[in-house]
Amino acid sequence: MRLRPTLLLVIASVAALGASRPAARTVHHLAPLVRADTNARVRDSLMNDVLQKIEGKENLPADSVFKNIKLFKGRPAGQLLRIMNGGWGRSLGVGCAHCHVVGEWDKEDKVQKQIARDMSAMVAQINAQLLPAIKNLKSERPIVNCTTCHRGDVKPALNLAADPPR
Repeated sequence: MRLRPTLLLVIASVAALGASRPAARTVHHLAPLVRADTNARVRDSLMNDVLQKIEGKENLPADSVFKNIKLFKGRPAGQLLRIMNGGWGRSLGVGCAHCHVVGEWDKEDKVQKQIARDMSAMVAQINAQLLPAIKNLKSERPIVNCTTCHRGDVKPALNLAADPPR
């Protein structure tokens, strides 16, 4: 079989390009950055139930609508519910019952509620004091939040996923 000179030139060019580039690494598995939120539907439903019960008071300060508010005093009640649902719940991949006695939201029966308050104070300190003190960060206003470490899981991410076999 005889190849035309133009076809030979194309084949030689492709071969040369392939030889000059490093071999592509096959990625066998990439772990998701944030786990799938399997509790979202239940959380949304509970949040909507509470929003319905406080209808007309969503924009009032949370501490005037709910009992036992220790964080976010002065924030609108509806915003507080959305922070807990979309912020804490989603970031940790948990349902409302992780921190609360469902239907008796003001109870202090679960240690996770206080842990969430303490972690919130930690995040506030990191964002207000520690990050601004780091010189040469490229972000004008760097922040961390629950998702930074938790990535959709109760246990913070302490290690990266193992590299795929080569």
